[in-house]
Amino acid sequence: MTTEREGRVPVRTGGADRAVRGQGMDKIGNRVVDHIVGYLAAAGVEYIFGVDGANIEDVYDAAHYRDDITAVLAKHEFSATTMADGYSRGGCGLGVVAATSGGGSLNTVPGLGEALAGRVPVLALIGQPESALDGLGSFQDTSGRNGALDAEALFSAVSVFCRRVLEPRDIVSVLPQAVAAARTGGPAVLLLPKDVQQAVIDVAGAGSLAQSVGTRLDDPRVLVEALRSAAGPITIVAGEQVARDDARLELEQLRATLRARVAVVPDAKDVAGTPGMGASAALGVTGVMGHPGAADAVAGSALCLLVGTRLTATARFGLDLTRVPVLSIGSAAPYVPATHVASGDLRVSLALLARELSGDARQRVPEPVRHTELVPPPHDGPGVRYREAMAVLDAGLPDGADVIVDAGNIGASAIHYLPARRDGRFVVALGMGGMGYSFGAAIGMAFGRGRRTVVIAGDGSFLMHGMEIHTALQYGLPVTFVLFDNHAHAMCAVRERLFYHGAYSYNRFRPSRLGAGLAAMFPGLPAVDVDDAAGLAGALRAALEVNGPSVVSVECSPDEIPPFAGFLRAAENA
Repeated sequence: MTTEREGRVPVRTGGADRAVRGQGMDKIGNRVVDHIVGYLAAAGVEYIFGVDGANIEDVYDAAHYRDDITAVLAKHEFSATTMADGYSRGGCGLGVVAATSGGGSLNTVPGLGEALAGRVPVLALIGQPESALDGLGSFQDTSGRNGALDAEALFSAVSVFCRRVLEPRDIVSVLPQAVAAARTGGPAVLLLPKDVQQAVIDVAGAGSLAQSVGTRLDDPRVLVEALRSAAGPITIVAGEQVARDDARLELEQLRATLRARVAVVPDAKDVAGTPGMGASAALGVTGVMGHPGAADAVAGSALCLLVGTRLTATARFGLDLTRVPVLSIGSAAPYVPATHVASGDLRVSLALLARELSGDARQRVPEPVRHTELVPPPHDGPGVRYREAMAVLDAGLPDGADVIVDAGNIGASAIHYLPARRDGRFVVALGMGGMGYSFGAAIGMAFGRGRRTVVIAGDGSFLMHGMEIHTALQYGLPVTFVLFDNHAHAMCAVRERLFYHGAYSYNRFRPSRLGAGLAAMFPGLPAVDVDDAAGLAGALRAALEVNGPSVVSVECSPDEIPPFAGFLRAAENA
């Protein structure tokens, strides 16, 4: 981790601001917010992502006077939450988001829901009005009293831990509890009234700031006999916890020991099967956007081992697990019947399994592994075809680049066609599938990893949360946004055509020129429009050379069917 983050992106701020921050450590006080920010900095948190406002401004004030943590200003709280999510998924540490009360706090809910579904460690600091006015008609009252909206009930539904802090001294015990809960996998929320944030506390004798986090770990050796005695090929299906625990190397060691084939779920595409990580035994992606060969391999296995995945419906579509013994190891039991061993740390568990099984003679993986693709019907509409575009990206994206994919037709195409980069992350959030996730997530990951980060998103996602491109420009982040402009919510438009006979469409937009528009809006931002594969190749090369953010908008068709199994079946039956 240290090696990856040595080149992290410097925060671009004004000279006066940097001068003040340089003198900041002697200005730190004893307010609750000073304790919170100091605790997080001591725990290794480098960034707080958020949108400022009256009931969270004290957190920004506390961060301003520290040299070891930076408060980042987003344009929208959903995107700030996905910045924290992307930072965490990138393996950079605990993601932290801060939001003010009222509408600002409510804007974090879909992002926290995504983190909850993906079991992503995130801490949310949510400002609240002064507690003395609870239930008395204060502006943005969410105390739950006297008919007010109950923030604690709301946020408890999208978190693994939620606490409304009403006594300032309680922060000393509640903050470590929240951090520990988040690190088990999921968001933790602290609701912080303005007066509590500003209160002065004495933390002497509070104990060390760095507290250990316990993880549940059953003995994985109960799986050893089944793996050792499997009379035929073993197929591993790897999931998102492998990324969360940074257990890629341990997974590959186990795969090599078992001489197994490996498939990945859609939202864990970079955890296995990349060059140097079992590429020769890789089956591709499982599920509705996956590769048929993965399903064939599972069906022909003597045993299937799930590693760090609950195997959601999207991920298990097409897999017949009724005739294959299924083992599982991870932080939560899968949604399919399996012999499950709980592990909160796959690095430890997988290394132990590999050691226990080393030296066993096993039959080699059948060679070569068959690589297959779904085959959508031919399409001759305007612009660039999805498969063609992904081939250009595959040829042009360098090793080490991180790829963040949004929801929709283009997301399905990237998941299916575009390989992860060697030593790069490939992130897609399919827990809630919220459109616009990629813009904030890429910014959070770029802050944490300091790598060239590439967003692949449609115009529908851009129109929801694409103004975070301005945030990338503000901080000079190396993010290239590749926007596929089909002038529609294209996945919904395809559904209208396939399932409602194309009699109408709610989901087509007026044409736009995103590249030209963004170049005009944001001086200094390299942004272009392209409408053919040759233009995309040249524009991508230029965009990747920019020292900072860049945009390439690609003209494509709303009527092209992506590699999505449900659509292909419907098209065949039409």
